[in-house]
Amino acid sequence: MNTDPLENDKETLRELLRHYDNLRAGRDATFLEEDAFEKIIDYFDDLEDFPKALEAAELSIEYFPFSASLLLRKADVLLSTRKYYEALDVLEKVELLDATDINLYILKTDAYLALDRQDRAVEILEQAIDQFEGEEKIELLFELADVYDDYEEFEKVFDCLQLILQEDPTSEEALYKICFWADFTGRYEESIRLHLSIIDEHPYSELAWFNLAAAYQGLKLYEKAIDAYQYALVIDEKFDFAYRNIGDAYIRLRKYKEAIEALEKVLELAKPEDVIYEAIGHCYDRLKNYAQARFHYRKAVHLNAEDARLHYKIACTYFNEQQWAPAAKQLETALRLNRQQTEYNLLMGECQLQLGAFKEAIHYFSTVVGNKPRNKSGWEALIRTLYQAEFYEEAQVQAHAALQHTEGKPLFLYYLAAVQIALGRTKEGLLTLEGAVQAAPRLLNKFVALCPELLQNQPVVEVIARNKRARKKSGDKDREA
Repeated sequence: MNTDPLENDKETLRELLRHYDNLRAGRDATFLEEDAFEKIIDYFDDLEDFPKALEAAELSIEYFPFSASLLLRKADVLLSTRKYYEALDVLEKVELLDATDINLYILKTDAYLALDRQDRAVEILEQAIDQFEGEEKIELLFELADVYDDYEEFEKVFDCLQLILQEDPTSEEALYKICFWADFTGRYEESIRLHLSIIDEHPYSELAWFNLAAAYQGLKLYEKAIDAYQYALVIDEKFDFAYRNIGDAYIRLRKYKEAIEALEKVLELAKPEDVIYEAIGHCYDRLKNYAQARFHYRKAVHLNAEDARLHYKIACTYFNEQQWAPAAKQLETALRLNRQQTEYNLLMGECQLQLGAFKEAIHYFSTVVGNKPRNKSGWEALIRTLYQAEFYEEAQVQAHAALQHTEGKPLFLYYLAAVQIALGRTKEGLLTLEGAVQAAPRLLNKFVALCPELLQNQPVVEVIARNKRARKKSGDKDREA
């Protein structure tokens, strides 16, 4: 005797299909019950054999013309075959027979959405929601939320989920979804009020505590967020997303050791991710433990080798340790993945400069200037390198170009002055320097850093001193006034 329930179900279905085929061919007088027809229609529908499903539905209605359930199945099959108006006609008949079946409103909504009648779909759902209670009302609210999501009415998605949680504060689906939508819409204060009320009734809801924490985090109330996440972890000590977000909150608070501890728990509890290793690497980076930062960035690279940023971050750790050659090697990989990235070219130029490879450094800085002519950093690095390489004529050309492209940034007046003096055009250089000091006295240190030897040049020292005295007198007069 066969005691396997699944096999018994299959045998029953095979028997039903035999009777159905005989009935359809007129060979059998066996009567099929309403629920038997439902199973047959569902069978063909699951196989996506819609012509046979529709045929079975139409035959069933000949026997049971007032069956709302069979008519709903026919409408569903018509929707699958994109016969939307025919489906709506069938659904009108269903409404006369049984207006209390939730599937009537769901199928109507699907039909009007397919016809791009979002307004009508919303109207149907809103009217239906008032007619139902409990789980059916919640199901319709989820349907309505999906409609609003599809049509990018995101504030109303949040409203629907809020209504669901007022009906059922323990709905996991709603709790998961509303966390995202609170963040997406920025409705953190409402989320806090909602979840505090849920926690009052259900203090052991780890999802409610998590959502409360996420809302605090959205408002940059990181200490409160961490406290709420800790409550979620007391309830569920393996809640890896809580540890993940605690790690982020500690990073925002610049508490990098605590962040590392939280993020390492994520690695214990969940599948390793490149973003977690990268975040741990970032923490070690900020703690100036470059070896550990590099170790974790490399872990991230093993999981996502095509992310140029990770190679760049490894290069930065070497650069901070003044290991110019290994830094350059990592940057080669980063630039192979993203050739035009400004930061990568700037750092590679600095590495080449430190290695004494002036022409290579000039190449990378020129790439930055070519891609982003308004970028001050690119011009600054290029002119500084040309000056150090004693390519003074070219440095002068680029200083003029920098002034033109950056709308006369005073930094480049300082650089132009240094280049003019280096070219022997001392009088012109001193006039340019005087204009720079008057325009931006605080940038004088940049001039000194570029050419400290000029502090031994008496005319240069006089220009600087004269302008300092003039600023002091001006300041004294302002105070007297």
